[in-house]
Amino acid sequence: MNYRECYLYGKEKFIQAEIAEAELDARLLLEYVCGTDRTTLFAHPDREVSDAEYERYVNCIAKRAQHIPLQHITGVQEFMGLEFYVNKDVLVPRQDTELLVEEAMIHLHDGMRILDMCTGSGCILCSLLHYSNHCEGVGADLSEKALAIAQKNAEKLQTEKVTFLQGDLFENVTGSFDMIVSNPPYIRSDVIPTLMVEVKEHEPYMALDGKEDGLYFYRKIISGSREYLKKGGMLFLEIGYDQGEAVSSLMKENGFRDVCVKKDYSGFDRIVYGEL
Repeated sequence: MNYRECYLYGKEKFIQAEIAEAELDARLLLEYVCGTDRTTLFAHPDREVSDAEYERYVNCIAKRAQHIPLQHITGVQEFMGLEFYVNKDVLVPRQDTELLVEEAMIHLHDGMRILDMCTGSGCILCSLLHYSNHCEGVGADLSEKALAIAQKNAEKLQTEKVTFLQGDLFENVTGSFDMIVSNPPYIRSDVIPTLMVEVKEHEPYMALDGKEDGLYFYRKIISGSREYLKKGGMLFLEIGYDQGEAVSSLMKENGFRDVCVKKDYSGFDRIVYGEL
């Protein structure tokens, strides 16, 4: 079987399984299995696929057709131009979260100390440290399994001056910080059952559930951050599309000034930040 025939097989299976991006996922899995790039399908469609590659591709297609996230099959996800390890114990990094990193980088200076609350895969903190100089980072998370992935990512990227702490929010955090960033759980509990199968059945529930109104962790992080931010320190939060007004109000009520709400590329509120 040649390369294009494999791709068409995968695409058809995904259409039947109602996979949202059937063509893209079929191509990406073929590239993953064969070690090729995006031009191969167009430049070398007649490339022969070995029996071993074909068998592996069929197995990957079967998994994805069950709505297992593509990134759980390949084990990686690109974020901020870097490749991060992911599995079922962490949220898959999303493009929207790159906006949080980009906005924080505007205000990030050499030598700053950064706290990443609910660090998950560590993609936010490791990206900030990768693209800055002489900064120090601490990533905190309740999940030990998530922290194991974050540590693995830090080692892969050769991230220096980074520490990961297990605990309930600020439980084991010490010292003061110039910047706190967070993409906390913010989905209302009653909304989670309505999410895509890939999310509600395969991503960690504790990383999704923002409790009854979706604002539980914002209240905790915003109020708690006052003890750990230096004067003039900044707090950056990713939010749900309908949470801009509520989260910005919480920040103002807790003494933050120059609070800003930034929209994502779809025009929805996505980032809230301010200075203590």
